[in-house]
This record gives sequence, structure tokens and C-alpha cells, in this order.
Amino acid sequence: MNETMVFTALAVAGLVAALPLAKRRLELSLAKHPSLTGHSRMAKRVARLVPGYAYDEQRFFGSDGAPAEVMQRRQTGFQRLAAQLGSRHARSIALTAEARGGISDLQFTGAYRVPFQYSTYLRQHLAVGSFVQRSDGVTLTDIDGQVFFDLTGSYGVNVFGNDFYKACIEEGAARVRDLGPVLGSYHPVVAWNVAQLQRISGLDEVSFHMSGTEAVMQAVRLARYHTRRKYLVRFSGAYHGWWEDVQPGPGNPLPPGRTYTLKEMDDDTLRVLSKRRDIACVLVNPLQALHPNKSAPGDSALLDSGRSAQFDRAAYTAWLQRLREVCTARGIVLIFDEVFVGFRLAPGGAQEYFGVRADMVTYGKTLGGGLPVGVVCGRAALMKRYREERPADICFARGTFNAHPYVMGAMQVFLERLHSEPVRRMYAGLDDTWNARAAQMNSALQAAGVPVQVANLSSIWTVSYTAPSRYNWMLQFYLREQGLALSWVGTGRLVFSLNYSSADFDAVLQRFVAAAQAMQADGWWWRDAALTNRRIRRGILREMLAHR
Repeated sequence: MNETMVFTALAVAGLVAALPLAKRRLELSLAKHPSLTGHSRMAKRVARLVPGYAYDEQRFFGSDGAPAEVMQRRQTGFQRLAAQLGSRHARSIALTAEARGGISDLQFTGAYRVPFQYSTYLRQHLAVGSFVQRSDGVTLTDIDGQVFFDLTGSYGVNVFGNDFYKACIEEGAARVRDLGPVLGSYHPVVAWNVAQLQRISGLDEVSFHMSGTEAVMQAVRLARYHTRRKYLVRFSGAYHGWWEDVQPGPGNPLPPGRTYTLKEMDDDTLRVLSKRRDIACVLVNPLQALHPNKSAPGDSALLDSGRSAQFDRAAYTAWLQRLREVCTARGIVLIFDEVFVGFRLAPGGAQEYFGVRADMVTYGKTLGGGLPVGVVCGRAALMKRYREERPADICFARGTFNAHPYVMGAMQVFLERLHSEPVRRMYAGLDDTWNARAAQMNSALQAAGVPVQVANLSSIWTVSYTAPSRYNWMLQFYLREQGLALSWVGTGRLVFSLNYSSADFDAVLQRFVAAAQAMQADGWWWRDAALTNRRIRRGILREMLAHR
């Protein structure tokens, strides 16, 4: 065999050896979501390239090319709205301004209520308050005595109504008062809580933590520890807390780590899961059923009217069933992150609602009865934190305030009430009730002739817009004027508590429609035939390039 033949044979052998690796890499690339959230390195590069700039007054009111008459209507409406909110909530606004310099969160949320180009002008001329002093039924009252219907949901905590949680905290505190803040030892209520959580989750063991984020962190650590694999899979758009690189899209300062962001409800993803040997666990946030593969909606990203959402329970259930089958076959730990939706969809959480069992489940938010908590429930083989045969090989996880007596007392009251008759009545026909309310809202909005619609996953709603516009984010301030309290993400997420009566909901509906009509009358939804979502996006891109 001559030298040329030897080199040729070696080259062919190298190519043959590389083909499986190349194929595996191609399959992974196909399974990654094509957006920036699926490609963390590219997302970080793009985030660094986006320039900061702010619109002046003329551009603020005319960024869509509206004629002078429409711009004047907008400015007049804006000034009226700012004056109304400023006088009505003067004390709350003043305290917010005073506290902002010392509260980092207030600085962030204030800056990111709207797209950044509009933020500077808006903050200079339209202020909102962040302080409230009491809750009653389905309402909040600020320090000026102004009453709002509560659509914030307290980030998901408030499933059964604020009064429910105030009672849980008060009664729970009374049960553990004799022990007080003693830590390390367990109050007897802990044993009762564990038994209830084992029954609800259908899993063997329980560990307590101080937040939902911390619970998810520990579930992933345990999955990696027991499988001896490095990678976790999360799905595009899903939120699992702010730790490590589980938020690999724009805005995450960490370098890409050991996380794959794949497409949800997609055969390419199942193909990757069925072949790779380096995946420890798959994280599922059931809230994504409302908007698969899309990030949590916030008004700061309302650059056009491209936001959409739709919940298909049958389709998402079928996806979870297929995912469960693949994870079982490949020894991949399936983790349901129910920190947000836990106990909102059903007394047994998303596992009961979708009829699919996970290997580990994390809870938080509402489970603490109104106090901070995170919980991991899992199979015994996954929850063990040490190896008998390797005593120095441990997966340590302890926190000073884990299983705090006051949190455990409030949790016990919550779990008792979860199975009470009043709560059972709230769950009865839950989907039918909230689907009918969403349909009623959409009919009213359509009849009013405004370009607004809602989509819902039970009592969790999001707002979408049916005509191209650069000003959809203004609706949050008209809703505030009508006495509807939203969280800082604006119309991206409306979270109702289950104790909303028909009369309460009717009042919200009327106020919501009135807000949309006022916004339309002030000209914010003006458009001509040339204004499309595509044209808006291209215009923003040209702006960014110009400011580079």
C-alpha cells in the first residue's frame, strides 16, 4: 500500500468516525429553538449590540408616523392621564420616588414597564405608585385610600384570595407561637405537612427551602448527582428562577453553561432526548401551556402586536405524555416546576390537571399560606443526599430558615383548607368558569371595537393585540386609571384569585373595556394601511443601527 492510499484510508476512517458526532450535533441544533432564547451565545452577543437611546417628545408621540392631529390627541390624553393618576395617588407616588434610590427592584421595574425607547420620557411625565396598605376580598387599597381590583395575583401566590392567606398566617402563627423562631429542630406541624405533600404529589420524600427558585435549584442538583450527567433541558421561554443559566436569552449575564434550551411540543426535541446520554433532567413549567416556546409576556417587549397566546389542554397533555415516555426510557429525571401554577389548576397541581406524573415536583408561592417557601417532592432514589458506599460524596443542601416554624404553621393551615368545602366549591367547574369569563371579555372587547383580546390558562390570563401598533403598552396606565391593579409586567399577565364572584368579574370587565375605549379615543391605536408588524420591526432595527 503506497503513501497516498494510507492517507486516503486514514481520511476516510476519520470521516466515518466523525459522522455520528456530526449527526448528533445536527440533531441538537434542530431541536434548539430558533429564537435567541435557544442560542445563548448569540443572545449575549445581540444583547451587547443593542444601543440605549430614548425618544424625545415628538418621537414619543409619533414613532409610528401618525399625523400631527393624532399626535396632539395622544399628548392631550397622556397629560390628562398623568394629571389624574398624579393627583389621585399623590402620597403613594411620592413615597415611591423617595424609596426608589434605595430599592434596586423599584429602579428596575420602573425602567422596564414599557419598551426602553419610551421609558425615559414616560418616567419623567407619568408616575405610578408602588405602595399599598391593605387588602380586602379581591381589592387592594393604596396609601391614598384608592381602591383597586387586584389582578396582580402576588406573582402567583394569591390563588384563593388575600383574606384566605391573612387567616392562614394568623392561625398558623398561633399554632407555633410557643416554639417561636427556634430553628434546626422541627415543630410537630412539619411531620403533618410532609404526610400531606406525599399524598398530594404521589412522591416519596420532601425537602423544604426558602423560595421556589431555591427548590428548583436543589431538584436539578439532585438529578445531576444521581444520574451523574451534566446537562439539564429547559424549554424556550420557560421561567425557572434567576439562577445559573436557566435564562439563557438576552439579559442573562452568565456565560452559557450546562443547559440546552429546546423546542417544546416538538419531535426534534424528543429525538434528541431519546438519543443523548448526557442529559440529567428535563424542566417543565406547566404555565408554558398558555404560550409554548414564548417568554413570559411583559409590556416592556410590546414593540408591535406580535404577542399571541392560546391554551390547548389536549395537545399539551399529549406532549407531556410523550415526554414522560421518553424520559422514562432514557433514565432522564422529569421535573415539574409548579412554583407558579401549583394548586391553581387543581388540588393536586399540574400533575393531577394534566394526568402526568413527574419524578420530582417543586412547589412554592401559595403553599406557604402567604409566607415564603419552596418545596421539593421526589422519588426516594432521587432525594437522597449522600452515598453509603462513598461517604465523602454528598449533595449537601441546608438553609438556616428551611422549615421555619411560622412558615410551617401557615402551610398546615393552607393544606387543611385546601380540602375544605369552601375551597372545593372554588375548584368545581374551574375551567368552565374561567373559560366562559375569558370568552365574555373577548365578546365585550370585540363589541367595543377595540383591538384587544385575552387568552387564558384557567385564571391566568394574558392580553394580545389584534392590529399593528407601537403603543399597546399604554393600556396598562388606562387600566390603572380605571382602578385595576396589575403587576409591573403590565398587561402581559393578569392573575385572578379564585374568589372572584360574578359581580366582581363583571366590574373588572366593564373597567377593562372602558380603559380600552379611552385609549382608543386618545388616538394610540391609530394606524394606516402601511403600518404592519413587519414594518414596525424593520423601523426599530433601522433605529438601532442608526444609534450604533
